[in-house]
Order: sequence, then structure tokens, then C-alpha cells
Amino acid sequence: MKKLLLFWLLICKSALFGQTVLTSFPLDLKKNAAYNLILNAENIQTHDVFVFATDKEKVSILKYSKSLFLTDQYTVSRLNIENRILIGYSFGEDGNPTLYWSSDGFKDIIVARYDLENKTNKVLKFTFPFESQEVVTTFQKNNLFHILAKDKSEEDLIVYTFKNGTVEKKLFDLSDFTFQISNTQIITFNQLIQLYPIEIIDTEDYNPLYKSSNKSKLFILDNRIILTLDHNPKKTQVVELNFESHQVKEKIFTQTIGQSPKNMSNSFYNEDKLYQIAANKNELTLEIKDYNTEQPLKSIKVSKNDTIRFKNSPLFIQWEGKNPRELKNTNKFLQHLSSLNIGLSVFKNKENTLITLGGTPKTPDFSYADYLFYENSFLPEYDPKSVYFETAFDRNFEFAKPEPQPLAIDNLYNFLNNRKEIAFQNIMKFQDYYILGYYDIAAKQVVMRKFTDGFYYEERNPIINKAILSTPFEFEKP
Repeated sequence: MKKLLLFWLLICKSALFGQTVLTSFPLDLKKNAAYNLILNAENIQTHDVFVFATDKEKVSILKYSKSLFLTDQYTVSRLNIENRILIGYSFGEDGNPTLYWSSDGFKDIIVARYDLENKTNKVLKFTFPFESQEVVTTFQKNNLFHILAKDKSEEDLIVYTFKNGTVEKKLFDLSDFTFQISNTQIITFNQLIQLYPIEIIDTEDYNPLYKSSNKSKLFILDNRIILTLDHNPKKTQVVELNFESHQVKEKIFTQTIGQSPKNMSNSFYNEDKLYQIAANKNELTLEIKDYNTEQPLKSIKVSKNDTIRFKNSPLFIQWEGKNPRELKNTNKFLQHLSSLNIGLSVFKNKENTLITLGGTPKTPDFSYADYLFYENSFLPEYDPKSVYFETAFDRNFEFAKPEPQPLAIDNLYNFLNNRKEIAFQNIMKFQDYYILGYYDIAAKQVVMRKFTDGFYYEERNPIINKAILSTPFEFEKP
């Protein structure tokens, strides 16, 4: 990797690879961190790209064609939404956007529809039943805005779908399922997600290990939600919510690991495959299973005395605020992993499936009620480190060693690490690349910048092949 990076530096010392400015638009946003926000969004029917920019006084909407040419703009006062935050968007059949503005605590939501052609807007109000329900997360799918909520007393999940000025409610009853966190201890679903809060996973994007190591993960697909629960180290319990049939299904995927009481496990869903990792101080296993048939497609096991031969990176350890360093062997890796939240993250590019395996720090701030669920009745110690390594498989799930180059998301985060003039940034996947949208404080412009796979170099910092944590891995200077 070092030789390859040096080759690029010698040939193109000041050239930029992997990123291009697509558009910029002058806009004076008043400084107020509580209200300033920029959000990029794609209308998946027309492939128009929108920029929603807001400060305390106004909302500005910029509309771009799929070729990123500005085609329309509309600025409107924040009258009636003064003290609210933007929580989502949707697009109507006519292509116009609707923005959703929430009060504190989701007590009620202003639904504001903006007509760009006629330069008008219409405001409706939705009162959320916050006394009996609480919001789990919000998400956009198929040009619609959704709220996932849970009932505070019943074992229910509720999905609210906003469309054409109406709200559709879908209720999913989970009371028939059993949730067991140990050999004997059974808890309710509400207790489970209080102990292990749900982490929403972007199914079309790279997810860092600190997100994917959570025990409860939500994968949102076109017509269903897949909730993976890895609270029991012996199995992955999957709850599937179907938007069309309103049915709830359960799947159980057993974990293959030794009989140690210190077993750890987790999973990750990707394109009808379930990837499972399990480990203790003596061994580590990785299994890939067909989600629909539950049949194994790949199984790898290594002991503490083995060399992990299916890795494309060193075994890394990284403390908070420090650069990562290499661990000597599998035994050292498993020892450090045993004190962490184990997990894996899966991301597919055009050729291979890229996997990051490892562990991230356990959350230190458990409440007294939470730790009563622990068998040994003590709080886990906070260990501020992460360990990880990377691997890749081809379409036949054979180990692949792709040519080393940073992904677009690597380039993007490296760019952000070197820019103090950037504010209110957000990331959007568009076509086969990423768009970084942000506000340039110095130039007072809204900017969209394109990032692709490959190397680029700037005098301030070379790009590196690392996107696991916010702190990059630094190579020696050539």
C-alpha cells in the first residue's frame, strides 16, 4: 500500500482524484446551531436532487436535475415552524417536496408541502400520541416519510406512513414472541429494546463498526423491515415486519461457537444474506447464511493459535483519539475483543462483498434497572478501544484480495477531516457515487461535492484506506 500511494504522489502531486465540486449556490444562513441545517435528497422517481437549507428565519429549497443543473428554487419564511426541527422529507406524485417539522419530544409534527412552480406552501398538523407511544426512529423510503414507534405498555411496533396529506398507521403485535437473554431469563420486547436500543442501518451505504456492533439493528427494505436481535449469544433472533400483508414473522439463526460461558456474537443483514460472527478468547467464527432458506453458504473458524488468512488488513487496535496500531497475532486480537461489543459490518461494491469484523467499546452508562438483567449483577467496565480487521469475498463467497484503494466514503471522510470551513454537512448516495452536501462558512455557499472510489492527494493530508473510525490510519511519510 505504501509503495502504491507513493507512486500516485510522484506522478500527481497536486492532482485530485476521487472528488469533484458539482454545484455551489450563494446563500446567507444566519448563525444559529439549533436551527441551521442542510439536507440533500433524491426524488427516486424523477432522480431530481433537492437541497433543503434552513436557518432560524427561512427555508430555502433548491431543485436540480439528475445531471445536477439548477432548475428551480424557492425561499419561504419559517412562519408557523419557528421553534421546530426538520426531521424528514417526502415527495408527492407531482414531484413537489413535503418537509416534516417536529416540536420538542415529537408531541406534534407540522407537515409542510411546498409547491415550487406556484411558489406556495400548505401546512398541516399531525399530533403524535406521545402519552402512550414513543418514537423509535424516522426514515424515508420510496419517496415517503415514516415514523417507527413503540407502544409504552403493549408489545407493539407502529409504523406511521405520511402520503398526500394523510397518515396511514400499521400496527405489528409482537406479544406472541419470546425474548430470552440467557438460559432462563425471559423479558418483554419493551424491556429488550430498552436494554438494547434499536440502531437503524442504512442498507445501501457503509455502516461503521460502532453502529453495527449494536445488538438490535433495523434494516429497512422496500416493503418490509428486518429487525435483527443478538441479545442471546447462542442465536440471532429476527423479527420481520411486512408492510403489505401487515404480518410479523420470526426467524431463528443459531450461532456456531464453543461452549465457553464468555461467548459473544452478533450479525448483519445484507441482500438476503445473514452474516454472523461469534467469538470467545479461544476462537472466532464467521458464517454466511441464506436469509430465506437459512442454509449456510460459508463457514470459517479460527483458533487463537491460528493465523487469520482471510483478512485484507492487519489486525488493528485503536484507542480513542489515537492512531491504530497492529496486533501481533490472533491470540492478542481475541483477548482484546473479549472486553468489547463484538460486531461486523458488510458493504458491497461492484465486484466484492467487503466486511469489517471486530469490536467497539461497551457503553459505560447503564442504569441500575438495566444492569439487573445481567447474570453476574455487575456493570461491564468501559474499555475505550476498538479492534478490527477487514476482509472481502467474491460472488461465490471465496476469499478475494482486491487491489487496495480507498472507497469513496474513505475519500469523503478524509476530506471532512481537513476542512474547518465546512458546516451542516450531510451525505447522500447518488447513482454510483456519494454527494457531500454542506455549507461553506467562508464563501457563504451551499456546496455539493462528488466522491468516487480511488486515490486522491492534497498537500495537507494524503488519503488512506480507512473508514472504520473517525481517526484515520496514518502511513509513514514517503
